[in-house]
Amino acid sequence: MPRTLPRRLVDNATLKSLGPGLITGAADDDPSGIATYSQAGAQLGFNALWTLVLTYPFMVGIQLVSARIGRVTGVGLAANIRRAYPPWLLYAVVALLLAANVINIAADIAAMGEALRLVTGFGSAHVYAVGFGLLCLLLQVALPYAAYVRYLKWLTLALLSYVATAFAVHLDWAEVLARTVWPHLRFTRDSVALVVAVFGTTISPYLFFWQASQEVEEIRSAPQARALRTRPPDAARQLARIKTDTLTGMGFSNLVAFFIMLTTAATLGAHGITDIVSSSQAAAALRPLAGDFAFLAFALGIVGTGMLAVPVLAGSAAYAVTESFHWRNGMDLKLMEARRFYAIVALATLGGALLDFAPIDPIAALVLSAQINGVIAVPIMIVMMLLAHNRKIMGSYTLSLRHTVVGWCGIAVMLAAAVAMLLPA
Repeated sequence: MPRTLPRRLVDNATLKSLGPGLITGAADDDPSGIATYSQAGAQLGFNALWTLVLTYPFMVGIQLVSARIGRVTGVGLAANIRRAYPPWLLYAVVALLLAANVINIAADIAAMGEALRLVTGFGSAHVYAVGFGLLCLLLQVALPYAAYVRYLKWLTLALLSYVATAFAVHLDWAEVLARTVWPHLRFTRDSVALVVAVFGTTISPYLFFWQASQEVEEIRSAPQARALRTRPPDAARQLARIKTDTLTGMGFSNLVAFFIMLTTAATLGAHGITDIVSSSQAAAALRPLAGDFAFLAFALGIVGTGMLAVPVLAGSAAYAVTESFHWRNGMDLKLMEARRFYAIVALATLGGALLDFAPIDPIAALVLSAQINGVIAVPIMIVMMLLAHNRKIMGSYTLSLRHTVVGWCGIAVMLAAAVAMLLPA
């Protein structure tokens, strides 16, 4: 009996249905995102927690749209934009996405290197950063798609370190619940900027491209799978799987972000440490306040989430560029079968690693990346919603009224955030 239990757990239909949505959601809690959530928790305390409750339905809504487009059409988001819109729009969006992703990779790899240096107590953060970049690239090139996805699924467990960290500190759960439901906010420019940053970090364009392309990879990797436009017999089951996968993945993402905010609010913010500019700084500041366990869990979580997020950032850029020019792509292909795809993955990953050696302020780089993501998220979301209602693209699988309302409400929230971000001081 004990020998059969693990197999039964693995064969559970719900667990097997988790894939693109789970990985996408987990990748959203990358080291640069951790820095944003830490700063929000440290500066606004428990009053920042409501933002993650608000963004959850909008995050689910837009990621469902991206996954649906990929599964219905059998091609990624950039390929569908190429089919329906003029080339200048596609190239502008992809160029901005590529720039934002490379800067984001640089920030994430730098945080990973610094976190490992903090844990080991010796070595160069720059050397560690290059090592992490090379390791991420090697795994993407060397592993076949099925094995690579299993590796990414296991890496999502790294995020549980932030849940464990929260339970390692003293918390007044009644106050936590009260502030989540009824926050006490003073709407200063700094507090609004932080709320905008949380929105931009939670709903990011690279996640749209990644999840749509991963649905395409799922079709390619299963011999009997077909794009839903062809009306395969399992269409209803696939749409239900996408819904379960996305609800779970985005829920996991926001739950982890919630605990990051919670931990930093109860420790750093409560002790007046509010100037948090990186995830590794947040980890180091936790040590004297919450002990070695909290420090190690937080720091090692940065490494784990970075190993998950960097391939997603590089991969989403590679999918977007190769789909734009109709080049072969996919992690199910070998290196020589998709040379341009893997070349872009390599350039984005190693370019980000080498950017850490440039005389660029890493905090300024993070701000620039967030600004680019915040600006391009809105037009991409609008295009996605229009694609999802285009019968020439989606056939009979256009969006329902409920998904339409949620999607456009999410766009309104992100537009308001982008406008607030761009307003002069």
